[in-house]
Amino acid sequence: MEFDWSPLLLTLKLASITTFILLLIGIPLSYWLAFSKFRFKFVIDALVSMPLVLPPSVLGFYLLVAFSQQNVFGKFLYEHLGLQFVFSFEGLVLASVIFSLPFMVHPIKSGLNSVPLNLNEAAQTLGKSRFIILKKILIPNIKPALLSGIVLSFAHTIGEFGVVLMIGGNIPNQTRVASIAIYDEVEALNYDTANMYALILFTISFSILIVVNYFNKKHVSTF
Repeated sequence: MEFDWSPLLLTLKLASITTFILLLIGIPLSYWLAFSKFRFKFVIDALVSMPLVLPPSVLGFYLLVAFSQQNVFGKFLYEHLGLQFVFSFEGLVLASVIFSLPFMVHPIKSGLNSVPLNLNEAAQTLGKSRFIILKKILIPNIKPALLSGIVLSFAHTIGEFGVVLMIGGNIPNQTRVASIAIYDEVEALNYDTANMYALILFTISFSILIVVNYFNKKHVSTF
C-alpha cells in the first residue's frame, strides 16, 4: 500500500498556522503579563498556564461542548457567522492555539523580564511609546526567547493528540493529523506504517531543536 503523506502535510500546515497566530498573540500578551500592574494579573497568568497541567482530553472535551451546534454558543456561531469549529480544520487551529499558548508566552515573558529595567525606563524618559519600546528595544533583545517560543509551540503542536482528536475527530485530509494516523495504524497492527510516521515526526522535531540550540549558543557566544 502506498504511503499516505497527507497526515504529515496537514500536521505541518496546522503547526505553521498555529505558531504564526501564537506569535501574534503571544508578544502583546507576554508584554502585558510582564509589565502590567493589574491586581488580578495572576488569574490571567494562571489561565494561560492551564494547558500545562490540564489533561488534553479535558480541554478537548470542553471545547467540543462549547462549539457543538447543540450548544447555544456553537449554534450561534454557525447560524449567524458561519463558523463551525467542531470536526473541522479551523477547530484544530483554535484548539491548538489554546493548548500551545503557554509554550509561546512563557519563554517570551521570561525574555522580557530579563531585559534590564534601565533600558525600558530610559526609553520612557525619552517619551517613546510602549509600541516603539517593544518594537525597537525589547524585541531585539529577546531574540533567543522568541525563537524558543516559536520552536516549542511548533513542536508541541506537531505532537498533539488528545485535543485534536476530541475537537477534530479523524477525517482524512481535514483533521487526520500525523499523531492520529499513528494511533490508527497501531490499532490496525500496521506497525511499519506507524513507525514511518513516528520516525518522520521525530526527525523533524529533533532537527528543529538542534538548529535552535545552535543559534542560541551562537547568540550567547557573541556577548
